[in-house]
Amino acid sequence: MRNSSNPRRSFLRAIALAGAVTFAGTAGLAPAAAAAQNFPTKPVSIIVPFSAGGTTDILARILGQYLGDKFGESVVVENRDGAGGNIGMQAAARAKADGYTLFMGTVGTHAINAHLYGSLKVDPIKDFVPLTRVAMVPNLLVVNPERPYRTVQEIIEYAKANPGAIAFASSGNGSSIHLSGELFKQMTGVDMLHVPYRGSAPAVTDLLGGQVDIMFDNMPSAIQHVRSGTLVPIAVTPAERSPELPEIPTVAEAGVPGYEATSWFGMFAPAGTPDEIVKLLNEAIVEGLRDPGVIEKFKAQGAVVHSETPESFAEFIAAENEKWSAVVKASGARVD
Repeated sequence: MRNSSNPRRSFLRAIALAGAVTFAGTAGLAPAAAAAQNFPTKPVSIIVPFSAGGTTDILARILGQYLGDKFGESVVVENRDGAGGNIGMQAAARAKADGYTLFMGTVGTHAINAHLYGSLKVDPIKDFVPLTRVAMVPNLLVVNPERPYRTVQEIIEYAKANPGAIAFASSGNGSSIHLSGELFKQMTGVDMLHVPYRGSAPAVTDLLGGQVDIMFDNMPSAIQHVRSGTLVPIAVTPAERSPELPEIPTVAEAGVPGYEATSWFGMFAPAGTPDEIVKLLNEAIVEGLRDPGVIEKFKAQGAVVHSETPESFAEFIAAENEKWSAVVKASGARVD
């Protein structure tokens, strides 16, 4: 448990919890409760702030299909990519707070961007209600098969001998994919060129085509290419090996002791969404995350299902902000 006497940590926890609470006057309680009983009566949208085919999109569509079957209403995924997830996040924050617009957020949108971008038109904490984390996903260091390196040490040696020659792709400035690469650079002392894209899918496309050399991609969007042999897996980024690729070492095992980076994904609603709707959505999503079919689909993508209460998710977000703000600061990364 974190020490509540630390003023910075207490502040971060407080602002995160603020995003988990919605307030309604006593006069509005009855209508809200009635709305929750009948919810939904029309299609629900899930805004994904990255391009189709990436990890965020894949997981949102799996969960959206379950929710659509449960609700008996269409659940539509809308891809609004750009600016490291900020465009989609802004659209979701401005949506009507009635439960009909949800947002699939990530470690990037809710724990990194506020520390990376000089100015945001949305507050990731105050403008959203956290519903539940959805999945924890390891990143996978993959390379184009035509490149001469096959291990972490070979990448380090090549990068040191050829400063700036290795181009690593990411799904956007400040994404977990980007910062996984920045953390690698910091811990190994190598010089690599960062090439940001508008989502994981176009980055992988250029990696396959040889326009870039390596990528610390989310496993769900990379694993299919590893299995087909079109990308070469080098290492996974968590502290432990992945059950889906048990033969692939961690970055720490492969020669960078202490290295660890994991992506996470979670569902949010716009701030002001009635408590009754928040409760209903949390319960429906958690139920979906316990469904054997959903679990297997997530597992096939290399994602580990994770569910919790809105309050627990808010506390987790506060801790993640503290962790990644330090990485962003150390990297010197900044987007204005």
